[in-house]
Amino acid sequence: MVDQSTDLPPNLEAKTINQDVAKALKEDLGTGDLTADLIDKNVVSTMEVRAREDCILCGRPWFAEVFRQLCTRETIQWNYTDGSNIDANTVVCTLEAPARILLSGERTALNFLQLLSATATTTRTYVEAVKDTRTRILDTRKTIPGLRTAQKYAVRCGGGENHRHGLYDAILIKENHIIAAGSIGAAIANGRNRSPSIMLEVEVETLDELGEALDSGVDRIMLDNFSLDQLNSAVRERDARASNIELEASGGVDLDGIRAIAQTGVNFISVGALTKHTRAIDFTMRFFNND
Repeated sequence: MVDQSTDLPPNLEAKTINQDVAKALKEDLGTGDLTADLIDKNVVSTMEVRAREDCILCGRPWFAEVFRQLCTRETIQWNYTDGSNIDANTVVCTLEAPARILLSGERTALNFLQLLSATATTTRTYVEAVKDTRTRILDTRKTIPGLRTAQKYAVRCGGGENHRHGLYDAILIKENHIIAAGSIGAAIANGRNRSPSIMLEVEVETLDELGEALDSGVDRIMLDNFSLDQLNSAVRERDARASNIELEASGGVDLDGIRAIAQTGVNFISVGALTKHTRAIDFTMRFFNND
C-alpha cells in the first residue's frame, strides 16, 4: 500500500528538517538553477525513485521537505516507510511536480536519502551481528557536522539506539576530565552535585579504574579499548558489586569482533562507524514514461 503520511516520527522536529533542507538547497541552488530554467515552467512531469541496491530506507522527511520548499504543487507517493528493508531495483516513491522543480531538487533530495539510508543500513548490519544477546548498539557524536539529528534518526531506523545527542544532555567524564578534576571520584562527585538528575557516565581504561567507578555510583561506565578478557572480568565485577550500573564497550569496534564483545554481557556497544564510515546507498531518480 502506498504511504502518504506526513506525520513525523518521535524525537524528530519539523524545524530541524526545515533548517537542514534550507541550508542544503541554498548550497546547491545559489541564485537559481540555470539548467532547469531551460525547461518550460508549465510542464508537469512524474519521476520515480528507485533503489539500486539492497538497503534500509531512511530519509523520507528530508526528501519530501526538499520539494515542499521548492513547490506547493508537488505530490509524493511513498511505497515504503523509513526502516523498511528495500531490495535492489525497487521503486520507493513517485513524484509529480513541475519538471523544473523535480530537476532542481533531485540532487539535494537524493543526497539526504542516500546518506541516511546508508546510516540506517550500516546500523542494521551491526544490530543483526549482536542478535540474541542482551547488548544494544549505540551511536556516537562522530557525525557529519550539521546533520547529527538526521543521522541519529537514521540509527534508530536501523534498529540502533542513540547515545547522548550532544554535550548538553548527559555527562560523560573522560580521561582529561579526570586529570583536571584530580580523580575519578572527584569528577563524579562534582557531576552529581551540579546535575543530580542527568545521566552520568565515566570512561575507564583499566580494571582498577573500573573498581573506583563502581564505588562512585555512576549510571554507566564506558570500558575504553578493553580486551575480551578484560570485558569478561569487568562484567563479573559489575555483577558482583553493582548490578544496576550499565557497562558500555567502546573503541576499535568492527563487525568482525562485535559479537564476541556482546557475548561478554556488556549492556551497550558504541560504534562510531555507524555515522562516520558510511558508504552512500545508490538511488536513481528518473522521469517516468507512461507509454
